[in-house]
Amino acid sequence: MLARSTDLRDSLRKIFGAMVGKEEIAPDWTEPINRILRVTEGHDELVSADSGWKLEFVARESGLDWLLAAVARSAAEIIVEGAQARVRICANPVCGLFFSDHSRTHRRRWCSMAVCGNRNKVASFARRHTF
Repeated sequence: MLARSTDLRDSLRKIFGAMVGKEEIAPDWTEPINRILRVTEGHDELVSADSGWKLEFVARESGLDWLLAAVARSAAEIIVEGAQARVRICANPVCGLFFSDHSRTHRRRWCSMAVCGNRNKVASFARRHTF
C-alpha cells in the first residue's frame, strides 16, 4: 500500500507540474494512476435508518485500496479537465504543494492562507518595517 501511494504521489507531482508549466504529460506517468483505478471503489446503497433511509457507501475492497482508488479517480478527473482545472503550485518556494484555484479572480497564490500565505505576508511586513 505504501509503495502504491508513493508511486501515485510521484506520478501526480510530475503530471501536475507539467500542467502548471503548460507542458505535455508523458503517457507513462499515468500508469500508476491507471493501475490504482483498476480497483473498483465500491458503490452507494440505501440503508434503513431511524427516521427513513440514508445513502451509505459500501467499499468493495476490505483494506484501504478503495481510498487510494478514490484519490486516483479525483486526480484523473483533474487531468481530464486540463487547463480548465486551474492547477497551481504554491508560491512559497519551500512548500511545493499543488492546489486547484477556484477563487473568483483565479489569481490564488498560496496552498493555504493560514499557513504559507500568512508566513509570506508576515515576512514581507517585517522586511518593510525593519528599523
